[in-house]
Amino acid sequence: MKNHTGMESNMILDEIVADKRKRLAEHKARVSEERMRELAAACGRDSVSFYGALAKEGLSIIGEFKKASPSHGRMDNKIELTDRIDQYNASADAISCLTEEDHFLGNVEYFKQIREISDLPMLRKDFIIDPYQIFEAKVIGADAVLLIAAILADRELKLLYELAYDLGMDVLVEVHDEEEMMRAAGLGAKIIGVNNRNLKDFSIDLHTTERLAQLVPAGTLLVSESGVSGDQDVAFLKEVGVDALLIGTVFMEAEDPGALAQRWKRL
Repeated sequence: MKNHTGMESNMILDEIVADKRKRLAEHKARVSEERMRELAAACGRDSVSFYGALAKEGLSIIGEFKKASPSHGRMDNKIELTDRIDQYNASADAISCLTEEDHFLGNVEYFKQIREISDLPMLRKDFIIDPYQIFEAKVIGADAVLLIAAILADRELKLLYELAYDLGMDVLVEVHDEEEMMRAAGLGAKIIGVNNRNLKDFSIDLHTTERLAQLVPAGTLLVSESGVSGDQDVAFLKEVGVDALLIGTVFMEAEDPGALAQRWKRL
């Protein structure tokens, strides 16, 4: 787990992606890309619609599982994984699981463990830069993948987006500013997530969602990510018109995340 302060935070995305490239080389050494592609093609599991879980009436909640984050450090986790997923199963609409190893202390084993005990649609949340990770997502039971516009050129974003849909998964395209929102819209993204965290200094501003919501194409689902900490935040984002909230740290450090999710959906 690496901590980042001051000027170092300006380089955090570059550092995470560089570390991801090293990890990818290790993964490919264990299971070749050709083999991972074969496993994905042979995967008999039908995906559960992540889009459908977010498109239904009312506010949808995506409950996250993560061990740590660069901005927060290690989570003060008060309940075990199985208890948490039981609560998510009863109260959330989908689950997000971090699989990034170096900065979020995640891995695909956590994802597979959750997959075994939940029928909810699951999002593989990682810094995806290579088709290998899309094939791997299918193999471990993901119903959707996160693609971050800030780390992908248009050509890469389109390639990975189309590959995920070819394999029967949905895609959450994450944006941080107007330019990225226009790129996601140009791609025809069905689900766009606005990250309220400034990737340069880690500050949170929920008005980022408010500002970018005006640019979301009709028929596209809007997810607000990062920064929800209480009832006022949820009420504000519902007023803005989001379809779903992706909630990580607050749920990870709550003794009863299920009750929180149920309360926020009723607001």
